[in-house]
Amino acid sequence: MNTPPPGRLIGASLGPGDPELITRRAWAALQSGARWLYPVKKAEESSYALGIVQRGGLAVPDDAEALIFPMTRDPAALAKAWARAASRTVELLREGRDLVFLVEGDASTFATFGHLARVVRELAPEVVVETIPGVSSFAAAAATTGTTLAEEDETFAVIPAAYGVQLIDHLLDEFDTLVLLKVKPLLDEVLELLDRRQLLATSCFVEKVGSPDERIVRNVATLAGEKVNYLSLLLVQNPKRVRGELRRGCRKRQPALTPAPEALISASPR
Repeated sequence: MNTPPPGRLIGASLGPGDPELITRRAWAALQSGARWLYPVKKAEESSYALGIVQRGGLAVPDDAEALIFPMTRDPAALAKAWARAASRTVELLREGRDLVFLVEGDASTFATFGHLARVVRELAPEVVVETIPGVSSFAAAAATTGTTLAEEDETFAVIPAAYGVQLIDHLLDEFDTLVLLKVKPLLDEVLELLDRRQLLATSCFVEKVGSPDERIVRNVATLAGEKVNYLSLLLVQNPKRVRGELRRGCRKRQPALTPAPEALISASPR
């Protein structure tokens, strides 16, 4: 009896919360007959990614299955959870049916899917992994607040705020716009830094962008002392940043050579 080839593992990016931001390609994958997998923090808990699809009007298939990815920094607990999720994914793939893994935001940007796909490839190198790109939370936040992340030669960076205020302070001098993700643990410290740098007025806070619980706060100083949601970010712009010299093109243009005086003499008419 021939063993069927394994199914594909498809990471379907759903955007940050608004089902209208689901791409046509991801929508097609959801309705392709592939089995759905979706992430939860713990058993019997709701899935943010699954909620996006449900708000879009799709019924959850009876055989959709949750994979648990706990919110912890304990390496042992994380390793055990990743191994369990990947093993179950490989087990299902070997039945020969495609799996579509639901991903909030973009599957290639700070997403669970990248970890899962890597471990699945280690366990079953023959598995084909497909990633469907989507709208990231910071792109949606910029659009909904009317913020331009970068124009022409401007620069912007995206970092988790957990790297700390010292690095954020440094990057404010290196980039015109900073996107600070996962600001919840360090929000007060970041606000103090922005106050010190006189950048409160050019900063904007966005929570659960695109979802029914979306919140936008432009007077970010009012957030001091508040506990915000994990799915929150800050858009910070530094209009006073001093920029360095730009090098246009692939090569630095060489200065035009000035003919030597003797060359001019020899070339002049007698």
